[in-house]
Amino acid sequence: MRAMILAAGLGTRLKPFTDHHPKALAVVNDKSLLQRNIEYLQHAGIQEVIVNVHHFSDQIIQAITNANGWGTNVTISDETNEVLETGGGVLKAAPYFANEKNWLVMNADILTNMNLASLMQVDQIHSAASHHHIATLAVTNRTSSRNLLFNDAGHLVGWKNNTTGEEKWVNQSASTQPYTAKAFSGIQIIHQAFYQALSFTGKFSLIDAYLQIAATHTIGCYDHSDSILLDVGKPESLEKAATLFA
Repeated sequence: MRAMILAAGLGTRLKPFTDHHPKALAVVNDKSLLQRNIEYLQHAGIQEVIVNVHHFSDQIIQAITNANGWGTNVTISDETNEVLETGGGVLKAAPYFANEKNWLVMNADILTNMNLASLMQVDQIHSAASHHHIATLAVTNRTSSRNLLFNDAGHLVGWKNNTTGEEKWVNQSASTQPYTAKAFSGIQIIHQAFYQALSFTGKFSLIDAYLQIAATHTIGCYDHSDSILLDVGKPESLEKAATLFA
């Protein structure tokens, strides 16, 4: 399986570090977030990774070159001219995944000890249950400002901003049915049919793409609330990460 690490973001929450560096190179116990996640993928047997770059892209490319990809074959998806957000980044990387049945995508600023083998196994079960299966999203029960909403079958039906009250649904009837709110972990397995079902182009978020696609396809979830997950998007999160990840 191949993977993509989303490292093109501006990292505004991680200022002042990101005034001069990309967030993917923020350091936790002498290792950058990027190195940690490449090694995390290695432990699951993933040795082919594409990394999208935009903010201080030259620093990321140099770090990968200097470390020989930390033992992984790393390809760069260059978004220097325009950051494409998560969905646009995955769309730009489509040629890299042309011969893949499915692949893993994760944010560069996520640290976790989630069992990737379990995520892959659950995704296989979802695929066997429905030939319309497009993706499996890693989620937890943690408190979040935004939630993904899943029906009783564990399929994505909506999204909610808990701060503003804004809601998005895959269709009108979904809002009237029982649902469970989960926090997205920024990790997912995506299937090749995602590209065929996608109608977005250019700059867009994966969440918006999923909500559009979920009207006609199934998008499942994998709850790993029993594992450590840390969004290392703020300076104080870096300090906490240092206590959790050696």
